[in-house]
Amino acid sequence: MKRIITVVGTMFLMAVSFAQMYSRPQGLKVGDMAPDFSAINQEGKKVEFKELLMKGDVVLIFYRGQWCPYCNKQLSKINDSLALITAKGATVLAITPETEENVVKTIKKTKASFDVLTDKGLTIMKDYKVSFAVDEKTIEKYKGYGIDFEKANGKNGANLPVPATFIIGKDGKVKYVFFNTDYSKRASVQDILDNL
Repeated sequence: MKRIITVVGTMFLMAVSFAQMYSRPQGLKVGDMAPDFSAINQEGKKVEFKELLMKGDVVLIFYRGQWCPYCNKQLSKINDSLALITAKGATVLAITPETEENVVKTIKKTKASFDVLTDKGLTIMKDYKVSFAVDEKTIEKYKGYGIDFEKANGKNGANLPVPATFIIGKDGKVKYVFFNTDYSKRASVQDILDNL
């Protein structure tokens, strides 16, 4: 009987570990077809991904929120070099789980002149395999820093993206990926330019 309980317990732990391993965000890979989407930008206008692809490559930047200094630094650098990116025929889109009100704060902090989209319902983040639920320990830790995910993200709650960057070619395929679960690591402007 003891042996059966041990075997069942071991199988249960293996199943939990397996589920956790595959529930972690993996990100799309180079060569994958990029999922289509539409969302509202900071000016209340609908942005259609397919329409942008007809014009050229699309650079998608997933960021955590206006409260994240690493995100603000990356978006500021992208904005400072936007002319170099658009000169290669590309469009930049930033995608976040934060509310529209907080997107306005992001714009003020970063001076972003490209489209910033609120991912209502996390559908874009999930389709691009960057979304994850923040654990309770981290939620409490961030509250200590004055960051409340419920206030920052509204109905999207305590969910964040891995701050990834994808370049999608006109053919709809992913041609460059920067995906690192260390949120302090980001694709540089040079990385983006080298892959357009």
